[in-house]
Amino acid sequence: MLVAAAVCPCPPLLVPEVAAGAAPELAAARDACLDAVGVLAASRPDLLVVVGPGDDRSAGPYPAGARGSFQGVGVDLGVMLGDAPRGAAAPGRPLPQSLTVGAWLLGWARWAGAPVEGLAVAEREAAEQCAEAGRSLARRAERVALLVMGDGSACRTLKAPGYLDDRAAAFDVRATEALGAADLDALAALDVTLAHELKAAGRAPWQLLGGAARDAGLAGRLLYEDAPYGVGYTVAAWS
Repeated sequence: MLVAAAVCPCPPLLVPEVAAGAAPELAAARDACLDAVGVLAASRPDLLVVVGPGDDRSAGPYPAGARGSFQGVGVDLGVMLGDAPRGAAAPGRPLPQSLTVGAWLLGWARWAGAPVEGLAVAEREAAEQCAEAGRSLARRAERVALLVMGDGSACRTLKAPGYLDDRAAAFDVRATEALGAADLDALAALDVTLAHELKAAGRAPWQLLGGAARDAGLAGRLLYEDAPYGVGYTVAAWS
């Protein structure tokens, strides 16, 4: 059963070494993410799964010990997802960006609790398939926690990665309210096509979370919401 969840954004700029001189601009988001991971630790899970968006090639599960890197954004910094089991084979495919940021966040928070695995969800995955994947994850152990990585729309301003779209702010308000209140029906109702058009990569992981939380009776708490760089970032904790 799902016992706790943390919802965090996944821009590489969350990592101070990547942000460099701009690191203070996301300090509040970074601190909120640390608080959200603290909620996960307090829940004493048997298994922690880091969930984030991926493309068709990177979608799928990642074992403990999988590695990721920020070399793609010009920083020679590598991370590992949890601890590799003793005697485990060499790491396979690298972590996608979202799980790489999640692995960095766990390392920064000095996660030393339950074993950690990863799951990348295809950004165009249908809502019901996301929910079913969440239900499957929730059955993986008696006490499961999720670290859900994902951004809102990337179309909030003229300088945003997806340029300005007048629908973006309203979409982010709906998503943020749903995540802050652990409103499962509102999460399930997020429109897949609209999310894709607004480049809201968090939609699929959020709907997976909604499926995992069915019948878990969790309450949500909003820890942070803003749109620096024209991208919607939300941090929430469910327990």
